Amino acid sequence: MDYIIGISGGSGSGKTSFLNALTKHFESKDVSFISMDNYYHPRETQKIDGNGVRNFDLPESINVDELIEDIQSLRAGNDVIKQEYVFNNSEAVAQQIIIKPAKVYIVEGLFIYHYTALKNLFDLKLFIHAKDSLKLIRRIKRDRVERNYPLDDVIYRYEKHVLPSYEKYIEAYIDDVDLIINNNESYDQALELIKVFIGSKM
Repeated sequence: MDYIIGISGGSGSGKTSFLNALTKHFESKDVSFISMDNYYHPRETQKIDGNGVRNFDLPESINVDELIEDIQSLRAGNDVIKQEYVFNNSEAVAQQIIIKPAKVYIVEGLFIYHYTALKNLFDLKLFIHAKDSLKLIRRIKRDRVERNYPLDDVIYRYEKHVLPSYEKYIEAYIDDVDLIINNNESYDQALELIKVFIGSKM
């Protein structure tokens, strides 16, 4: 019997860092990691705001049906092959991602608790929390390096897209989770706890 863990939180809260830290401690045959970031609809189909800027921070920007189908396919014993989503970074080269069936699945993403059909798949729901000022700093560092966004664009998106979306579609589900992980300074204690817990499920 497999076990599915969800990890959500605002942009810049540290979800991906937490996930990457977990990957170092488990083999792919035991734990498979699935990022909602690789299930965005094509860039040209994303909603455009009143100033002509594409908004990736809406639940409908995600192909949630495909994500659910892939989770079910993995649970049935099939490999899933995805193409890395690189947003609009012209300098990035998309990598092929192969996700294999495992004993434990960890699904990370902004809107994983917004969709009831997806939320109901999780046996354990985690939420990584951080102060807004820290999330903005982390977002600036990430988007300028990984997504090749200019600073003005990063700040605009954070103010107009990221924060409103967080309040409406992400933070709204914080009372539904099993564990809130504070990442204002460090998530090390929580990481050790989750590592031990995952080990108990294998």
